[in-house]
Amino acid sequence: MKLPESLYEKFGVEFQMGQIIFCEFEPGNECYFILEGKVRIVKNVHHAQKTMDIIGEGSFFGEMAILEAAPRSASAIAIQKTRALKFTSNNFDALMNSQPQLAYSLLLIFASRIYDAKRRLQILLLKDPQIKVSDVFLMLSEKDPHYGKVSEMIFPISVDDVASWCSLPVGDVQRIINLLVKRGKVELHADRIIVHNINDFSRSVAAHRRSVSKS
Repeated sequence: MKLPESLYEKFGVEFQMGQIIFCEFEPGNECYFILEGKVRIVKNVHHAQKTMDIIGEGSFFGEMAILEAAPRSASAIAIQKTRALKFTSNNFDALMNSQPQLAYSLLLIFASRIYDAKRRLQILLLKDPQIKVSDVFLMLSEKDPHYGKVSEMIFPISVDDVASWCSLPVGDVQRIINLLVKRGKVELHADRIIVHNINDFSRSVAAHRRSVSKS
């Protein structure tokens, strides 16, 4: 999504690499649209800082604090020199009215984020740690256009990322994935995790949920 560069004259801000844009739990009255650069979204999980997302050009962030009038749910840190547009609750409505394409794009973004939040909650409600890990891979698969067409899925993520999504200690997740490696279910590489048959994970998660619902 592109916005007119002329908006930078009125709303433009710049962040240096490593600069903290806002912190988790603090009040928020601004949201940002990235024109250039990258921002890391991080959250404290079990007293450790976990990366939730890395967003770049054409992405909004920080908007939920405005929409929900709630404290920040995560921190944002520039990982490159970043140019962005900063909007407050006072001028956000005016921007939406003057940029219909932007308003529509935001609706799609918000719908996707609401779904993601509900999906992650489903993972957190699971009791079995191994099923939690399996459901993380299912959640990521559901976003892949090849899901349902191929059995092998490749995820450019780390063990730390999986631990963040299922809110388990990294050591516990490492042991679970090591066990899945020994069973031939996954391959673990420095820059990716390969699940050989995502349908196996789907069946085990579905069976677990059925058993829980009957108990």
